Amino acid sequence: MKRRAACVRRRNLSLPEAISCLARPRRALRRQEATIPGKRNLKNDAATAFEPELKSLAELNRIIQASEPLVPGADHAVLGEGPVGAGIAFVGEQPGDQEDLQGRPFVGPAGQLLDGVLEKVGIDRSDVYVTNAVKHFKFERRGKRRIHQKPTTGEVKRYRWWLMKELEFVRPQIVVALGATATLALAGEALSISQNRGETMFGEFPGFITVHPSFLLRVPDEDAKAREYEAFVADMKKVRKLAKAQKRAA
Repeated sequence: MKRRAACVRRRNLSLPEAISCLARPRRALRRQEATIPGKRNLKNDAATAFEPELKSLAELNRIIQASEPLVPGADHAVLGEGPVGAGIAFVGEQPGDQEDLQGRPFVGPAGQLLDGVLEKVGIDRSDVYVTNAVKHFKFERRGKRRIHQKPTTGEVKRYRWWLMKELEFVRPQIVVALGATATLALAGEALSISQNRGETMFGEFPGFITVHPSFLLRVPDEDAKAREYEAFVADMKKVRKLAKAQKRAA
């Protein structure tokens, strides 16, 4: 635990260095400090050094926790939550203020709306896996407030390897992209939600594209909000049916 805490406090660790940090005695770690680079290249790290070394979701999560944020803002990661082998995995954009404070995904207003819709369509939240494309809360501080900042395409792509590896370990029957950022991360390219909403494939994973629940909170017109809410409920019903079909086919 002491070695892990020391690793977490370190900044500017590349992912292979984070693995080594977690694995080595602290004396060996101190001998390495002078050679640790200030820059990191997640794509190159993922493509070379350590993909075969990761054997579990828990191990991947330790690396994410020990690594520096790839976006400006929070200094700790919010990990995915839910059972390995979940029928459905929901992927959002990034943690928000409440998620960052509580250290759990989808616990803020958007998460509460999602919970209500899942309950309405008969999906048990405890049976699904929820995570985000970007693992850290990107924000701009204005006085005491922390204002959400949308991650850039480059930032999303730098987190993409983590996300896809995470899903490999979880092995969901269907992956749901909640919003444009999640769709970008899963598809590897920007796609219009309105034109691509519905069933799709994300590599080897059966997928589904829909809006992020935070979108429903931002719709100003009450009639339009009601229509968008019902469309989201309809999407979740389709997701439930697709997950059941995938389970029967497995």
